[in-house]
Amino acid sequence: MQKPDMSVELAGIKMRNPVMTASGTFGYGAEFGDYMNLESIGAMITKGLSLKPKAGNPTPRIVETPGGMLNAIGLQNVGVDAFISQKLPYLSKVATPVIVNLYGNTLEEYGEVASRLDSLDGVAGIEVNISCPNVKQGGIVFGTDPLAAREVVRLVKRSTSKPIIVKLSPNVTDVVLMAKACADAGADALSLINTLTGMAIDLERRRPILANVTGGLSGPAIKPVALRMVWQVARNVQLPIIGIGGIMNARDALEFILAGATAVQVGTASFLDPSAAQTIARDMEQYLAENRIPSIASMIGALEL
Repeated sequence: MQKPDMSVELAGIKMRNPVMTASGTFGYGAEFGDYMNLESIGAMITKGLSLKPKAGNPTPRIVETPGGMLNAIGLQNVGVDAFISQKLPYLSKVATPVIVNLYGNTLEEYGEVASRLDSLDGVAGIEVNISCPNVKQGGIVFGTDPLAAREVVRLVKRSTSKPIIVKLSPNVTDVVLMAKACADAGADALSLINTLTGMAIDLERRRPILANVTGGLSGPAIKPVALRMVWQVARNVQLPIIGIGGIMNARDALEFILAGATAVQVGTASFLDPSAAQTIARDMEQYLAENRIPSIASMIGALEL
């Protein structure tokens, strides 16, 4: 069997294959070094970083659900400065692109975190999490308002020369409208979807299971929604797309590629199997070889209607 070409390029970031790790499910990368070869995948995306360290939400903050899980971690992280001094040195030794996910509770915070990462050689790109409330504007979520999303992307674009990937929320009426707003503001790529808002209830206690009451739903249960949104955005926006949502195996990943994604992110699957991303990358290559498909690029957006 001829070895297929699995390489892709996304917003100028060259990857050996289209498999990435999803922010918040892979720590800062080093945590998974004992479980898989970090140089077997296309890129690593770090846990979301904020300007200052954040402790996150009170427990309980994870609960299993049918076909998935709810999390309300609350974006716990070490802060951008500690990441640069403590986490990046290890990542810089791994020959896999590192994309840093960041967020802010104000426009200014987004810009400040982006600017601190701008000069770092070990950071290949930035993924912007816009599923956060703007504390200065009454808690409106950046990712559900096209004007607010546009402002964030424009500010981050001015604050860094690195490629900018914007992570879109599914908790909107029209995801294409949000995608177009981010594209117009200068985004280099889009990743979708982030988690769907959900909740779980303890019937006997008559209380929410999560201390935060609501959380983000991920896992196989959200895959059909994610596939639909990727397909919609791919048909309407001329930017590379990273597909996320319930990818548990190579077939799942390849479905997102057919729908129009250039790359995919593996998230919840890593909680079940820490080497899931590596396995998915290997099995995608095997599928192409067995079916005599010369390159993964030839499958991008190749869905037949």
